[in-house]
Formats: sequence, structure tokens, C-alpha cells
Amino acid sequence: MPSIKAVVMDETAMNRALMRISHEIIEHNHGTDKLGLIGIKRRGVPLAKRIAEDIRIIEGVQIPVGSLDITLYRDDLSSIAEMPSVNASEINFSVTGLNIVLVDDVIYTGRTVRAAIDALFALGRPASIQLAVLIDRGHRELPIRPDYVGKNIPTSRNELIAVNLPEFDNRTNVEIHDSENYSNHGQ
Repeated sequence: MPSIKAVVMDETAMNRALMRISHEIIEHNHGTDKLGLIGIKRRGVPLAKRIAEDIRIIEGVQIPVGSLDITLYRDDLSSIAEMPSVNASEINFSVTGLNIVLVDDVIYTGRTVRAAIDALFALGRPASIQLAVLIDRGHRELPIRPDYVGKNIPTSRNELIAVNLPEFDNRTNVEIHDSENYSNHGQ
């Protein structure tokens, strides 16, 4: 059984952070015109849907939401598996000319975001690409910085952040684990 070092966000704190991010997205984009959200598979997808629902509650507007599979755009593809599993992206709207907000659960090295940007450009030419993350844990290897952050959680490299969502984990919270004792999340 993995040892939890700390629970750093409970469900209430996560909901509050996502609502704040939703307000910040609306403010930064001067409303919801030409706005689209794309969740990075896996845990970024339900977070993008929650932000879209918060924006609908705030503005009364339903903005388009898609999901992006970045597997083939990763720079560590050969180290993942001999035959990596590819899940189709589901984006039922044109990204060209839109202000796209990429949504992910955790930003760490920045490599996932770089791959997501590459995958997004393969689909079209957005007016802008912004980044929203629930957790920024530091340790960037690329010059990538999120526009919207739910919580900054400085970690050591031997710790992992687990964002637990009911869609995958039957609970809602954010935990810190020792990497030696935890294998469910890759962050």
C-alpha cells in the first residue's frame, strides 16, 4: 500500500481552485468569444470539462471542450513502450482562430505541454494557446509556464503528485507520495 506523505487539496479546495481558474480564463480572454478548452488525456480531460461547466455557470455560455492524446508527440516515446497505446483525440471543433486553453492536472518538466502544443498545431492554427493546470510542482526542463495555476506545490524529484478524480480513482483530492512507493500516476 503506497504511503501518502500529505493530502494537499481536498475536494472543496480543488473545486475552489477550478472556479478561480475559470474566472481568470474569462477575465484574461475578455469573455468567452472564440474560446475553446482542450484537456490533455487522461486527467486533464475531466478537469477541462469542470472548467467549462464553471464557465457555463458564470457566463451562461457553453464553450467547446475537446480531449487531446499526445502519445505520438512525446519525446520519450521509445522509453514508454515498444508499441505505445494511442487513444484518439476527440476535438469536434476547429481550433483555427480560437484562443485554446490546454488543461492538464500537473505540470512538471514541461514536456507533456510541449507535446500537446505540437499535437494541437497538427490540427490547425489557434489564435493563441494558454495553459491551465491544477498543480504546478516545479522542476521545469523546458521554458514553459502555465497561465492559470490552481496551486503551486514545490516538490522534490523523488516525490509524486497524485491528482485523484472520481472518473479514475473514486475520490477527489491531491496527494503527495514518495516515488518509490507509488506507481499509479506518472507525475
